[in-house]
Amino acid sequence: MTATLDILHVDMDAFFAAVEVLDDPKLLGLPVIVGGTGSRGVVASCSYEARATGVRSAMSMVEARHRCPQATVLPGRHGRYGEVSRLLHQVFEVFTPLIEPIALDEAFLDVSGGHRLFGSSLEIAEAIRTRVMADLKLSCSVGIARCKLLAKLASRAAKPIASASGTVAGPGVVVVLPEHELEFLHPRPVSDLWGVGPRTAERLARYGIATVGDLAKVDPAHLARLVGRAAGAQLHELAWARDDRPVVPGRPVKSVGHEETFAIDVHDPEQLRLEVVRMADAVNRRLRASGLQGRTVTVKLRYGDFTTITRSHSLRRPVASSAELVKTAEALLSGTEVHSGVRLLGVSVSSLEARANGAGEQLALWDLAEPADGQVHAAPAARADLDAVVDAIRERYGTVSVGPAALVGGSGLRVKQLGDSQWGPSE
Repeated sequence: MTATLDILHVDMDAFFAAVEVLDDPKLLGLPVIVGGTGSRGVVASCSYEARATGVRSAMSMVEARHRCPQATVLPGRHGRYGEVSRLLHQVFEVFTPLIEPIALDEAFLDVSGGHRLFGSSLEIAEAIRTRVMADLKLSCSVGIARCKLLAKLASRAAKPIASASGTVAGPGVVVVLPEHELEFLHPRPVSDLWGVGPRTAERLARYGIATVGDLAKVDPAHLARLVGRAAGAQLHELAWARDDRPVVPGRPVKSVGHEETFAIDVHDPEQLRLEVVRMADAVNRRLRASGLQGRTVTVKLRYGDFTTITRSHSLRRPVASSAELVKTAEALLSGTEVHSGVRLLGVSVSSLEARANGAGEQLALWDLAEPADGQVHAAPAARADLDAVVDAIRERYGTVSVGPAALVGGSGLRVKQLGDSQWGPSE
């Protein structure tokens, strides 16, 4: 193996479903589906026993249940998956500090600095798989190549295979040597390339471009006319296995948001306003926990016919508090038409920057300002301090211990949790 094969892509096998089986061994060997359990839910993960019946990630839960009616369907536990993911990264850190997370269950690793201690990239990959199984009791697949594109495709080729007769073990680790890159890459479907979604794949197919090899033969100028100059240039490079993107540890977060698909379309503006309050409270909580603040607030709506719109507003200064975020998001929502029915609602904050360090400042809960209207309002600093008090209470007593009064109902305080309804509404 040459010294250039330093990029590893580690991908957990059926991660969410595997964690559920780990926590409930009675599910071992059974078809398990994790995702939104309602009629509008989608599959987030499924065991290989479920995959053998044709169930796949991102499939609608209705279709998944039809294909595998005997499956155990679970709503998913984002907090638990995050906990296991943190343990997974502790394994990665043993071998390299150059870790680029892609999702809870996958990451790119640059192991160029670890050969003296741990051996070749293949030896490191095998050691990672052994350590993950020993520490987490879970399996993973690893791809090794000189670039990210090939490493990710190699990890896919290393995975187990679902079949009607049972799960067939995959190789676990696949290495793509430089002299075999095009032999490995060109037979693959063009949709395997980054930037080729369903629409682009369909457009290319109309011109007889089905595989990466087909794409590689297309003149770059003609490709630019098909998909655009920038996308065409990128796809031409990828089709020839030219991908010079480095592994970037700690990629900066571009936005923080929450969105939710409702079990039935919502027509009531007041109900949507309360959902905005719930999401804005959760978004600001995540921003504060990450030491971030942002200037641009965006509200996203998807209607019953799947038409999607976004409305954004950029403030002169970063959003100072949950109250300010709610006010801005409510204003954006009020400028939209909702009576036809809203299927999905989202609130996010972008244009992020590090939050000013307020450590050691005295809480100014009564720092009030009296504007020209004669009404007394909490100043921005006071509202931000109030958020800090709420954070402290939640840290000690739980997320649902305190929150906006508008969110209190017959069943208690409805606080938005990370991962809550991430894959669609539950039954």
